[in-house]
Amino acid sequence: ISDLRSRIEHQGDKLEMAREKHQSSQKENKQLSLKVDELERKLEATSAQNIEFLQVIAKREEAIHQSQLRLEEKTRECGTLARQLESAIEDARRQVEQTKEHAVSKERAAQSKILDLETQLSRTKTELSQLRRSRDDADRRYQSRLQDLKDRLEQSESTNRSMQNYVQFLKSSYANVFGDSPYTTYLTSSPIRSRSPPA
Repeated sequence: ISDLRSRIEHQGDKLEMAREKHQSSQKENKQLSLKVDELERKLEATSAQNIEFLQVIAKREEAIHQSQLRLEEKTRECGTLARQLESAIEDARRQVEQTKEHAVSKERAAQSKILDLETQLSRTKTELSQLRRSRDDADRRYQSRLQDLKDRLEQSESTNRSMQNYVQFLKSSYANVFGDSPYTTYLTSSPIRSRSPPA
């Protein structure tokens, strides 16, 4: 009996411990249930957010798709514009080359014309210098000739004055010697008396 009591007490202790554990387990189960409920609510909220996110992602994917289409269209337009630009640049390059060649040709023609004009100017200057020398030589010859004529004229006038003085002297001498004779009358009426000296 004492052994049974001891066993019963021991079993009672075990039962009490099991009851306490059961109560503790129930409390933990309640807490876990609360946690599960909270997690379920969070899961529902998360699911709702995921749905919203999926909708947003779908809209963004659609926007990205539309943007991709517009990008492809713009890329094609850029390619077309790039080809047009390359063509325009090539045309401009050809025009620049043609303009350069034309400018070089005009510059060469201008240089040739300038050389011709410089040659003509040099020739004209040479001719002008020759004409000036010829004019100076002609002026010197004219001045020399004029001076020679002046000298000869002065010499002629001096000779004429001397002859007139001599004739006058002869007239006076004949008049004093012969008086009013026919020869004296002839001398006084001679053209030599009436000749005036040249200016």
